[in-house]
Amino acid sequence: MSQRLTQRLLILGWDAADWKIIDPLIEQGRMPNLQAFLKRGVRGEMTSLDPKLSPLLWTSVATGKTADRHGILHFIEPDPATGLLRVSSSTSRKTKALWNILTQAGLKMNVISWYASHPAEPIRGCCVSNLVQEGMPRNAGDAWPVPAGAVHPEAIRDRVGELRLHPGEITGAELAGLLPRLTEAELADPRVELLRKLLAQCSSIHNMATALLSEGAEVSIEEGKGWDCAMVFYDTIDVVGHHFMQYRQPRMQHVSQRDQELFGGVMDAVYEVHDAMLGVLLHLVGPQTTVILLSDHGFHSDHLRPAVPPALDDQHAAMDASWHRPLGMLAIAGPGIKQGEEVYGANLLDIAPTGLALLGQPVGADMNGRVLIETFALPVEIERVFTWDALEGESGMHPADLRTDPIEAQAAMKQLADLGYIAPLSGDAQSQLDLLRRETTFNLAVVYMTTRRTPEALPLFEQLHAGFPADERFALNLAQCYHERGRYADASTVLQAFSATNPSHPGARMHLAVALLQQNRLVEAAAVLTEAQKHTPDNPDLLYMMGWIQLNLRKLAEARQTVQRALTIDPHHAKAHHAMAMIAIQQEQFDEAADHALRAVEIQHLFPDAHYTLGVALTWLKDYDSAIKCFQIALSMQPGLIDAHRYLASIYRMRGDFQNAPVHRKAAEQLIEKRSAGGSHLADFLVEPPMGPEVWTRRQGIADQRPSAE
Repeated sequence: MSQRLTQRLLILGWDAADWKIIDPLIEQGRMPNLQAFLKRGVRGEMTSLDPKLSPLLWTSVATGKTADRHGILHFIEPDPATGLLRVSSSTSRKTKALWNILTQAGLKMNVISWYASHPAEPIRGCCVSNLVQEGMPRNAGDAWPVPAGAVHPEAIRDRVGELRLHPGEITGAELAGLLPRLTEAELADPRVELLRKLLAQCSSIHNMATALLSEGAEVSIEEGKGWDCAMVFYDTIDVVGHHFMQYRQPRMQHVSQRDQELFGGVMDAVYEVHDAMLGVLLHLVGPQTTVILLSDHGFHSDHLRPAVPPALDDQHAAMDASWHRPLGMLAIAGPGIKQGEEVYGANLLDIAPTGLALLGQPVGADMNGRVLIETFALPVEIERVFTWDALEGESGMHPADLRTDPIEAQAAMKQLADLGYIAPLSGDAQSQLDLLRRETTFNLAVVYMTTRRTPEALPLFEQLHAGFPADERFALNLAQCYHERGRYADASTVLQAFSATNPSHPGARMHLAVALLQQNRLVEAAAVLTEAQKHTPDNPDLLYMMGWIQLNLRKLAEARQTVQRALTIDPHHAKAHHAMAMIAIQQEQFDEAADHALRAVEIQHLFPDAHYTLGVALTWLKDYDSAIKCFQIALSMQPGLIDAHRYLASIYRMRGDFQNAPVHRKAAEQLIEKRSAGGSHLADFLVEPPMGPEVWTRRQGIADQRPSAE
């Protein structure tokens, strides 16, 4: 592409950073560098992917592709060379990352500590892998060799090693910044030592970033100069969160008063550390560099944090991926970017194509993400290639004979053992590999299901559930798969069996209620949720579902009260906002309906039902141009929304547009014929809703547009 919107691009990853914490800190003046950055750019919420596991997510950021296509499916994988396990490797990635593409395009890259980047790839520029800090000695000053393969080029390996900081080098003053109430007696607390280690690791990454990104400074590394794009990843917010978010206000039930006093300010202080580092980097790269700052997901930090079982020996172990919020943060500023605007609907998959477009490079048509052109200050024509993977040229990607598929590697290891070429795995090693294969299969199935590929996901979940029927993840996801396929009775059977042995599990009860609702067994569904609420009365998901059932039972006052309670607990609950919009429409409160539907799509852009509902509200408000856009967006996401076509047909006909009106009427008729033949997804068909297209056409005095096939 001839048009290049920026001369340099810096992509910064803050794992698990969340606007819920950032915005109050900005208001308090505690993140001045980010505050100034936001004033000259755009910001928005970043929609995550499932499963919310960092290696999968950050590799999707780097490739613009979902995990099944890029090949990183877990934190660890089998090592075919040893028969043991290893951290997920760059040799398992099946597609080119942004640094490979830009290397092939002749641009210079610096990549620092990105997930699944070990061994470092021989790109044009510098690559420091995520294992550069492995092998840390017990004492500061002891020998600490840089792991083989952790740095490219080899010439800067020792210099990079010198930039690492040992926990023993963290001063008391630096520690006091995170723990101002720490006493001498508490210095030996393992949590204090852990925090010292995490701060040292974060500082090491920052040291490497400043050295590689510097221009002309004495600390700069020659091979890193003159770069076009740099990518730096910090995992500290997420790792510290898994250990210390439990101590943040409001105090959780299992946390002692002293622990609250000592560790309660850690998370906010870690954000302040990141803000200070951001200020340094922005100064180094200068205003001529466009900067993309993002997180892969958020992190529950308030009353929505999951309860921690009181009997756990290691309480931080309970802070697993269930603590991750589906919405991360995104901020972009610099040349080529608008100022002072919000961006909606951004997805992790959008970063790679957006980065390519900013640097004037073609975007791979096979990328799952899109270019965030709405953030660009000037119109730009996006050039595309079918796939960068098929283009010839040196990309710095490891040779094909080094690349391995983790699941295929495990099968190959077993075959070699069966043939006697390697020793059979010990019982413990085999059980670890079996567990890894199971978890990897589960992650792959989740990727399939959450990207609307349930035919591929279903047999995997059936296999997992058959082998481990007591595992709630397998049972609930299998039921969800059945639900997506319209097999509601099968979903009910799985959920009823699971609920029989797990009567207090709110997720199982909620899924069972959904299955019953789809079978029009509304009273039974309400009873299931009522029982679940006895155990978790303040669960916003359960409240939303109960409100939805009440809405379907036409108990509008009760539904409004229930859904409002869910929104009071979680104002960012997109489905609850959508339910409130539906309630408001039935009560003919169309302004309120539009507000709630708009909030729903702001929170969760990929929400076709909410776009449709927003279109309905705007239609009744006579804002037909905006309504048409909403219906078109809904159909682009879910082409089978019959009533969206019916509304469009009626609106176009009312406006005398006899070219578009028949197109949408015909589309609705074809969808109904397809349903009659059993060829469509049941979720694509809507029963005539209250205040739907038939009611609207009648009130407008337009002839009924209900398709004749119905």
